[in-house]
Amino acid sequence: MSISTKKGDGGQTSLWSGERVAKDDLRVDAYGSLDELSSFLGLALHSCKLDGTKTAIVAIQKSLLRACGELASTDLRPNARITDADQSALTQAVAALEAHIPLRGFVVPGSTPGSAALDVARTVCRRTERRIVSLSREVAVGEALRSYMNRLSDYLYMLARSEEAAEGRITYA
Repeated sequence: MSISTKKGDGGQTSLWSGERVAKDDLRVDAYGSLDELSSFLGLALHSCKLDGTKTAIVAIQKSLLRACGELASTDLRPNARITDADQSALTQAVAALEAHIPLRGFVVPGSTPGSAALDVARTVCRRTERRIVSLSREVAVGEALRSYMNRLSDYLYMLARSEEAAEGRITYA
């Protein structure tokens, strides 16, 4: 079976739950932004040096696949959703990094290849969060997903600082 179905040539696509929608539908835009974020994280994975960062990136990418599924469906199945536990885990991970990397001012992003890639992913994450907020004004979007995306940008910021700190390269404005 080919991945090229030609069904989208007219500007429509199918949601996971089967409905046909316009390719510029807010739902499609939001999960497309999640896909873009995951792709940038894949790039970051190959630029980062710390094993802990690499492990975190792969775990985030797996969570983003669940988030895509949640947004690509009007059938919100519990096993395909971002949960409060996912958001709580990010909150704890951010706190752990902050405990080891006390920041003392505004940081100039991108002092290492890994941190630069993570900083790009962070900005894509923030844009994606804005798209999800826009979508949530029109359809039900899980609160845990919205919180997760907010926390994820913080986590990506701290992962970038962790990469820099490991090389003694945090640059303050």
